[in-house]
Amino acid sequence: MSVKTQKGFKKVLKSLDMTLFTVCAIIVIDTLAASASIGASTISWWILTLFFFFIPYGLVTAELGTTYTEQGGLYVWIKRAFGEKWAARSTWYYWINVALWMPSVYILFAGIFAQMFFPDMSLWLQIGVGVLMTWLTVWIGTITLQAGKWVPNVGAFIKVAIMLVLGVGGIVYAVRNGVANDLSFKAMLPSWDAGLAFLPVIVYNFMGFELMSGAAEEMENPGRDILSAILTAGALIAFFYILATVGILLALPLDQLGLVSGIIDTLKAILGDSGLGGLAVTVLGIGALYTFLANMVTWTMGANRTAAEAAAEGELPAVFGKLHPVNQTPVGAYLLTGAISSLVLLVYGFMAGSNEDLFWTLFAFSSIIFLLPYLALFPAFLKLRRIDASLNRPFRIPGGMPLATIIAAVCEIFIIQAILFFIWVPGQPVDWTYAMPVLAGVSVTIVIGEILLLGSKR
Repeated sequence: MSVKTQKGFKKVLKSLDMTLFTVCAIIVIDTLAASASIGASTISWWILTLFFFFIPYGLVTAELGTTYTEQGGLYVWIKRAFGEKWAARSTWYYWINVALWMPSVYILFAGIFAQMFFPDMSLWLQIGVGVLMTWLTVWIGTITLQAGKWVPNVGAFIKVAIMLVLGVGGIVYAVRNGVANDLSFKAMLPSWDAGLAFLPVIVYNFMGFELMSGAAEEMENPGRDILSAILTAGALIAFFYILATVGILLALPLDQLGLVSGIIDTLKAILGDSGLGGLAVTVLGIGALYTFLANMVTWTMGANRTAAEAAAEGELPAVFGKLHPVNQTPVGAYLLTGAISSLVLLVYGFMAGSNEDLFWTLFAFSSIIFLLPYLALFPAFLKLRRIDASLNRPFRIPGGMPLATIIAAVCEIFIIQAILFFIWVPGQPVDWTYAMPVLAGVSVTIVIGEILLLGSKR
């Protein structure tokens, strides 16, 4: 029988659940094609980002998560460091990005679904599929966590299976048919060209270690299990991301790599599109579609619990904190997520010429919002080291404050460059027809957040 906390939460998340949750949260199949679009140099960018950002970021969240074990995660850390206003503001960005990211994920879902089963499906029908998947996610999120956690748990295994097929299959394809792209050492060196438009996707693909701490009071032993979950999940995530990216580049020429169709086209190149190969592509394609659902279920679980905790403290409107009377899930935040995702799908449907345009515009817009709270995360880590110097830390990054400062500064630089590169590619003129809708959306989101925070205080 599950133990309940004073707030009524059941401690149902074990170490394996947290590891699978983190793998499912961070490994995203939907942006693999975008990161591979950089070309051969993406491999060196993956490795550089792994060592200079992903590992340090994981260590920071491990120290914070094992030290501050209250429900709310990122919100709790920033509140402790900088106060209620910055905590609520960061939580708003963290929460709203999921509602804004969901449309791009489900447009990709609908595009792959159409590619596999209904090639002539119109853009508006695809938008309808996206709205349907949005509300399925809301429903899953409002059932008990003990039941809902199996969606990301299963999703983690399916993601790993697809990554293995892409990676190993790409290697086998290259041995039999030759390499589809130039993967010489020179080609793999970091380059500053048009491919940098997709460089921030690599940083984005590595984000999410702190998500499980949003449900810290529903963990059996966060002080012990968070570190092991981050270390295990981090190693798996890095390995499978690089393996799958190499597989895509081995099997599919860059000029045939579409942002929406890239995964299915790679699977067809590896396995064929008829007979048993065609059947395998269909099965894996359905698995990929399931992972999109699992991704959104995972992120909404963390983000909506974080928002509910902020609302319980009076720092976001009370509707965010409304809990299901039986399941104790944040039903208010979920309903708002569903409404915003549906509205964004409809509004952007009038602005986009294709599902690929719609996907990338929505993705860039939501990603910038998503990265904003991390601008406060790393300074919060340093401040908490100072103001809570005597607090027991089950895990502490070695090296004292000098190394902690270097790690935080480097991570902060990575976040800043990712935000900038989502709008502008170095060496290229700014494409204002693309940048203006993205910047307008970001500006409106920030203003709405400030209005909501003022209303909450009153």
